[in-house]
Amino acid sequence: MKELEARILKDGNAIADGVLKVDQFLTHQVDPDLMMKVGQTFADYFKEAGITKVVTIETSGIAPALYAAQALGVPMIFARKSKSLTMKEELLTSSVYSFTKQTTFQVSVSNKFLTADDHALLIDDFLANGQAAEGLIEVCQQAGASIAGLGIVIEKSFQDGRSLLEKYPFPVVSLARIASLKENEITFTEADI
Repeated sequence: MKELEARILKDGNAIADGVLKVDQFLTHQVDPDLMMKVGQTFADYFKEAGITKVVTIETSGIAPALYAAQALGVPMIFARKSKSLTMKEELLTSSVYSFTKQTTFQVSVSNKFLTADDHALLIDDFLANGQAAEGLIEVCQQAGASIAGLGIVIEKSFQDGRSLLEKYPFPVVSLARIASLKENEITFTEADI
């Protein structure tokens, strides 16, 4: 997605090898117009897949996932990183390691929102080491839900996340694929759509 790549070059900040700060439009402050286009792009790609739910992990995946869900006319579910007092039902859970936060956390989804009747589109803000995506996949597997595909806003192609996910029988679709990321230097490889 050329508009996304242009925005990464304009407002993204490669603060260290392997770390990209995009808080101007995705991870802290959200550009709703850009995220609506991102969500619509995912929805257009997966429109014939029979998706019943869009699933993401809080927090930065919510905006693109919500717009994709809106365009598809289905609910969006986000896996929570902490359990609240109101979550008393049985939970689907998975451990996820965060590359940027350098920590492992439990994500959870109520089993009343994700079931074996669902065909899910997974959306995430970044693909680096693939752990967040694997966590979402595990949650869907626990529910018995099938997976239509995985939509990634920004992929760090120089890390091993994609190779970890290629074992699954669904497409991994990235809108911007970064080939290399060094301080003040970002280069792209061809995106999936």
